[in-house]
Formats: sequence, structure tokens, C-alpha cells
Amino acid sequence: MESSILSALADDRTATVTVHGEIDFSNADELAQRLRAAVADWSPTTVRVDLAQASFIDSTGLGALIEGYQAAGAADIRFIVVNPTDVFRRVLTVTGLAEFFGLAESDPAAETEEMPAQATGA
Repeated sequence: MESSILSALADDRTATVTVHGEIDFSNADELAQRLRAAVADWSPTTVRVDLAQASFIDSTGLGALIEGYQAAGAADIRFIVVNPTDVFRRVLTVTGLAEFFGLAESDPAAETEEMPAQATGA
């Protein structure tokens, strides 16, 4: 089965992990592993989690994002979540994770690649 989680390293040393579909118990471990591997294998300047194509997240998915955030923070690497749907934004805001993941509460346009520095540590 083809993975719904893809990772890539750009020339500017930004690692992007892109999620397609659901983030739940069936693939949360894979997401956490990909985030940890991006930090450990590439030592990027930033880890971006792109949720534009993600449709659902449960508590295990949130846990995977937190694991990625902690791994990046331990390595002094910026960790941001970009392109969340309105539903994702609401979940991250209600759980108090939006600020940790670099989401501007009032300005969704601030989540572009040119986004200024945001939260970086655990």
C-alpha cells in the first residue's frame, strides 16, 4: 500500500512532510517516524508539516505531531504546521497546539512558506 505521508528536503534545507487523507491510529506511528527521521537524517533548518490534503486527525495523530515538535525542538529546529483546513485549525486551536505549531490564530495567510519565525522548542 502506498503511503499517504510523503517527506522531502528542499534546497533551502527545509524538510516538508505532507499528509494526504486521515491521520489516525493506523498511520500516526508512521507520521511520527517520518518527522523524527526528517530531523535526524537531514538536520533541516525547518520542519514543515503540510496539512492541505489531510482530512481528519484523532488524538494519536495529534500525538504524532507533538512527537515531531519535540524532536525538532530538541535539535533546535523550527517546527511549523502549514495549510490546515478550517477543521484542523479549529482542532489545533481548541487543544492549545496552534501556537506551538506556528499557526497565526487570526491570519491564515501567515502560514505560507515565507512565514516569519515561530515556536521552535519543546
